[in-house]
Amino acid sequence: MQTYLRQENIRPLFKKARFGLEKESQRVSLTGELAKTDHPAVLGNRSLHSTVQTDFSETQIELITPAVETAQEVLDYLGAIHEVALRSMNKDEMLWPLSMPPELPELEEDIVIAKLDRFEDVLYRRYLARSYGKRKQMVSGIHYNFEFSTKFIEALFAVQTEFTCIEKFKTEIYLKVARNYLRYRWLITYLYGASPVSEPRYFTEDQSPREPVRSLRNSPYGYTNHEEVFVSYQSIEKYIQDIEDLVEKGVLSEEKEFYSPVRLRGGKQVADLKEVGVQYVEIRNIDLDPFAPYGIALEGIEFFQVFLMYMLWLEDSGDDLDQLLKDGTRLNDQVSLEHPLSETSLKEEGKNLLEGMKEMLKVLDSKPSWVVLIDRALKMLEQPEETLSGKMQVLFDDGLTNKDLAVTQGQAYSNAAWEKPYQLAGFRDMELSTQILMFDALQRGIEVEVLDRHDQFLKLSYAGKIEYVKNGNMTSKDKYVVPLIMENKTVTKKILSQAGFRVPKGEEFSSLEEALASYSQFESQGIVIKPKSTNYGIGISIFKDGASFEAYQEALRIAFKEDSEVLVEEFISGTEYRFFVIDGQTEAIMLRVPANVKGDGVSTIQELVTEKNKDPLRGTHHRSPLEIIQLGEIERLMLKEQGYKVDDVLPKDAIVYLRENSNVSTGGDSLDVTNDFRNEYKEIAVAAVEALGAKISGIDLIIPDKEVNPYETKNSYGIIEANFNPAMHMHVFPYQGEGVRLTQNVLDLLFPESKVIN
Repeated sequence: MQTYLRQENIRPLFKKARFGLEKESQRVSLTGELAKTDHPAVLGNRSLHSTVQTDFSETQIELITPAVETAQEVLDYLGAIHEVALRSMNKDEMLWPLSMPPELPELEEDIVIAKLDRFEDVLYRRYLARSYGKRKQMVSGIHYNFEFSTKFIEALFAVQTEFTCIEKFKTEIYLKVARNYLRYRWLITYLYGASPVSEPRYFTEDQSPREPVRSLRNSPYGYTNHEEVFVSYQSIEKYIQDIEDLVEKGVLSEEKEFYSPVRLRGGKQVADLKEVGVQYVEIRNIDLDPFAPYGIALEGIEFFQVFLMYMLWLEDSGDDLDQLLKDGTRLNDQVSLEHPLSETSLKEEGKNLLEGMKEMLKVLDSKPSWVVLIDRALKMLEQPEETLSGKMQVLFDDGLTNKDLAVTQGQAYSNAAWEKPYQLAGFRDMELSTQILMFDALQRGIEVEVLDRHDQFLKLSYAGKIEYVKNGNMTSKDKYVVPLIMENKTVTKKILSQAGFRVPKGEEFSSLEEALASYSQFESQGIVIKPKSTNYGIGISIFKDGASFEAYQEALRIAFKEDSEVLVEEFISGTEYRFFVIDGQTEAIMLRVPANVKGDGVSTIQELVTEKNKDPLRGTHHRSPLEIIQLGEIERLMLKEQGYKVDDVLPKDAIVYLRENSNVSTGGDSLDVTNDFRNEYKEIAVAAVEALGAKISGIDLIIPDKEVNPYETKNSYGIIEANFNPAMHMHVFPYQGEGVRLTQNVLDLLFPESKVIN
């Protein structure tokens, strides 16, 4: 095998793989007691959920990532799903970060089996409870799904001569990996075992080993099949036959009861593997890492990949293959019960394995970080206190209890999940509206695939239906021409005007000279100068009482910097409101107030800005619902016009504005006023959006007095802009008022059948 793996065209492909993770955790109170609540209702039907399910008990949440092509990507998804789970639970609950469960009820009947829809699933769990006891079922861990890349398998198949069928060849590849993993898995237990002790009432009397150990979960005291269960990995035929025989004899109730550290995956039933072949392996003996926020660290994911690569790299020893597995179990049991701080009895074999892995990486010209992982593992062989169980034991020796560790870490991870509820772990570099939409989709059980992070392009799948979403709310529900209409402010105004809506009068200019020559047309009235196509309020200048020629000229220069065409429009007096319309309904109305501070009679304007910027909703680069208030050239000029400097003390209750425009992106405040408005204005917004042919739009209305009936009063409003991709985050997390979860409305539009009804 090594001869093939060393070939130049195969080496780079060998390093490619696909990964998927499953993580089990117990729901507990913030003080570490097993939760008494049901699975979170907001997650909907767990039986149909793609990412958050329950395992054995009602308190045991299982998180499932999609299969992806890099270690970082699978960790990103696990982080995102982890936050979805935590923020879907009661705020007084968290996830227990250890594999061994928290203190269990005195009576086994008080451990509640998962309340599933299918009675067969409940019956199966009742059988497991009778056969193994409920307590062992409460152990949690990581399942690591691993698949070599298709191109690698194809290239390897092309150079070998033993097999004529690629599916049989692939099956043999995974059988070899599985056999060697089962033989050498003790090293994983040594390095990554993290269940040295148990909490009260996991063991009944006379059952427990002498604690601490390296890994209770991976020892004979963890969740294992009965002793008479042995399944051969010599061939796929033998593997299938052994499992079927065990079921037929009644040793196993059904094939999924076979609990091995490595499970061969491919078909719906084990028997299917003979026809379809093994597609990937599921590694099931990984303890939760309490020092990693999501139970596994990037370094661990990458180490397991290199380890599995080496399991294929190893030359066959010629030993009896069944004996190889039995030796592996014996050695793993031995290492799992060693003291966490003791030198392992298999240290020399471990060194040989790791040095062999280093040699393989050298041949493959692998990335340096992989070599660092192996060097770190070699150090851990010499220094047991550097292993996960060793680190835990050092803390225990310093006086920390197992429960203390779990509660401290669990609370820290829970707090981190709630700290910025407008962001999503793993995807914090994406637009906020997209992050919030992803959160809501994952919470509903909609599968989320990021097609292009930079372009905010998502593929959403649910019940066989696929929808594509860009920038949070650009969907197939709007025709291609709709955003083109709204991007062109002149076209937008013409369509709305022809449909009978009031819009500001004005002119369009394509050159500075042409615009300057028309100054006399606008000099005696309030005007707005803005680029024809713009966003975030960039390049806009507002002159409520008219502009001097110099100011007019400067405003045009600013606008032409942003676009080749500029609009000069009449200024419509009143208050600007953003109406968010989706699917024929005004779902939210936002009042945006320009960046401002309110005086306390003691603090300077600089200090007031600093204090206001401490709001957790404020940040930079559109990564928070509100932007940090700046004190740059524009803001200082605005202050000067009001007779202030930044180091002036502002009188108590006096409000000073730092910007003319009200955009949230320039430090403005967002105030939700949805429930303060007459229905007539909401109807006007809906009708205007329909006139533009849109399903989703943020339409901006200037309203002098929102209390008057617009159908009875002339000039009661003016529509100044329509946006085809309106930001949703400022509606979801406003500065003031109740947030409106518009991302849910988008999902209702795309997948009405996914709506969770509590």
